[in-house]
Amino acid sequence: MMIGDGDTKAVVARIDGCVQGVWFRAWTVQEARARGLKGWVRNRADGAVQALFPGPGPAVDELLDACRRGPPSALVPSVPLTPAGGTSQPGVPPLPPHVPWTVL
Repeated sequence: MMIGDGDTKAVVARIDGCVQGVWFRAWTVQEARARGLKGWVRNRADGAVQALFPGPGPAVDELLDACRRGPPSALVPSVPLTPAGGTSQPGVPPLPPHVPWTVL
């Protein structure tokens, strides 16, 4: 579930569960920046959180593992992944149109 070459990976994660109203987006930004990653994260209308994580494979995998746990008040039963595609820059798909988002 990645695009790129070598150790580079880009995935779009859908974080399901009790993930809105529990500081998940801000926590994700902190976790991503601590790993030197950039991308975006947003709340979805269906209650999930969606995020793009492009970067070095090991750092992306660490962030995905962290998202499976989430911040203390979150309950995360699943984090389905899809390959990131339709890039305007290598490894970084554009932000979804007309939705609130936070850049990592």
